[in-house]
Amino acid sequence: MQRYSAWPATALVFFMHMGIPQNAGAGSKPSPELARHLTGIAALAKPSPVITVPAGPFLLGSKRVDDDPYGNWTQFDDTELPQHRVWLDTYEIDRDEVSLGEYLAFLQQQRLHPADELQRLIWHVITVHAVQDQTLTRWPALYVTWAEANELCVAKRTRLPTEAEWEKSARGSAGSLFPWGDTTPTSTHAMFGQHHVHEIPILAAVDSHEAGMSPYGLHHMAGNVAEWVQDWFGFDYYAYMPERNPPGPPGGRYKGVRGGSWKSHRIMLRTATRGGASPEQRSATIGFRCAKSSISTSP
Repeated sequence: MQRYSAWPATALVFFMHMGIPQNAGAGSKPSPELARHLTGIAALAKPSPVITVPAGPFLLGSKRVDDDPYGNWTQFDDTELPQHRVWLDTYEIDRDEVSLGEYLAFLQQQRLHPADELQRLIWHVITVHAVQDQTLTRWPALYVTWAEANELCVAKRTRLPTEAEWEKSARGSAGSLFPWGDTTPTSTHAMFGQHHVHEIPILAAVDSHEAGMSPYGLHHMAGNVAEWVQDWFGFDYYAYMPERNPPGPPGGRYKGVRGGSWKSHRIMLRTATRGGASPEQRSATIGFRCAKSSISTSP
């Protein structure tokens, strides 16, 4: 995957954690046996509860730290600078990441087959690891392009969250270092730091890890799967973004991806860490959740 040449070398770590880009396009027709499982997983889907985030300011980004290169408070790179307060009107956001069950149900409604990568993964974990449909339906959706994520949200009369909405939902108004506070992540907070030689995702249910909830009660705003956001990724956007309801840059090469994944180092779990990926990318490490604007309560 390409990256902006102006980015520091550390930014490449993000893309290594996000995974290798995959081919876009509809998947092939599954075998009858796999099709039965896909239907069963979709039938067990449950939509996420919705959280209302009240209007008000929050602390976005990070202060520059140059004397503690391995500390949690040190910025991942310059894209999260400078830190400043941003006002957001009231909005709603899913408590949980969109589940695999909900995603497969959406594809069935659209008469589309899952991507071949996703079909192979589901077949593998069913036949080799004996994972049940009841477990798979609560996995987060994965191998989803930005456009597919956006289409599912639109079908629910919602949208992907803006990057600012995502960050406020993750850290609260006071700017917590991680969704649960300033404590260094452990396995009770998030699913992260995992590895499998065959790149089989090590995932948790979308409604799990209560100890890692954000100040507004959202699950997995760190780890499990990273999440697409609405915005194009602007490496210098924080330097000129508006102070009220920032919509992101007008264009770009990459879409924003936030939150780190099941294979990320803890630095990717910081609520301020930013990154992006090609919108056509399919990855075992990227999923999404949906959001919706509410009536503004700004003064």
